[in-house]
Amino acid sequence: MPAMSTSADTALPFIKMHGLGNDFVVVDARARDIAITPAMAKGIAHRQFGVGFDQLTVISNGPGDAHLTFYNADGSTSAACGNATRCIARHLILESGKPELHLTTDRGDLYARDAGNGLTSVNMGAPQLDWRDIPLAEEADTLELPIEGGPTATGMGNPHCTFFVEDAEVIPLEEFGPRYEHHPLYPQRTNVQVAQVTAPDRIRMRVWERGVGVTLASGSSSCATAVAAARRGLTGRKVQIDLDGGTLWIDWAEDGVWMTGPTMHVFDGTFTREFLESLV
Repeated sequence: MPAMSTSADTALPFIKMHGLGNDFVVVDARARDIAITPAMAKGIAHRQFGVGFDQLTVISNGPGDAHLTFYNADGSTSAACGNATRCIARHLILESGKPELHLTTDRGDLYARDAGNGLTSVNMGAPQLDWRDIPLAEEADTLELPIEGGPTATGMGNPHCTFFVEDAEVIPLEEFGPRYEHHPLYPQRTNVQVAQVTAPDRIRMRVWERGVGVTLASGSSSCATAVAAARRGLTGRKVQIDLDGGTLWIDWAEDGVWMTGPTMHVFDGTFTREFLESLV
């Protein structure tokens, strides 16, 4: 992908990718600095006036193969985004020819590898299970929070709140999600999942992402739900997660939570100077 700049006299190249319909705009800052502001991210995210995305990711140079920075559709940032990490890992694997990568994020060091058959695996690191690390506003049992429905709290570099339900299809996510995203127990807001265990190694899950809304898939949410299900004895540590956009495979291994699934590079584009200036 060509070098990019956001200076006033130049356009800005980008690529559009998705992981199971969880879609991303990706800009490459490895050749020169790119300053993404919350207003820029929010403007690009608009699906009528911009391009639209669930997350925007900036690739920059890092101590490993690359550093990734994530922005939500409302302009806020996130330390982690599993599907975006997996998509960009696929892009960098194809670009470099390396079968394995070392990526850095505000979440920490992540490792990715080609899983064969067009699939990519990313190790999202060890889950955060202590209330301080997720973080919660006060001490609580993270396995079963003092919230109606007794959800489980998990940190994957971003906070998660997983409700285990009898039928995930009937939950009105547009109402249910924001109610708990802004729950006072979560000072940084939270991603919300409704999960239905359909077999000892299979979960049907739907997602409300903080700062975004309903999404077709979420990698970090899938990891958090798999960890929560295993902690509660509902499944083993290796499960299939069926999302609205498709399927991910999660393995809570000794070295971290591995997520495997497909990716798609949809198109390359360029933001015009006129558009970028309108976002300032």
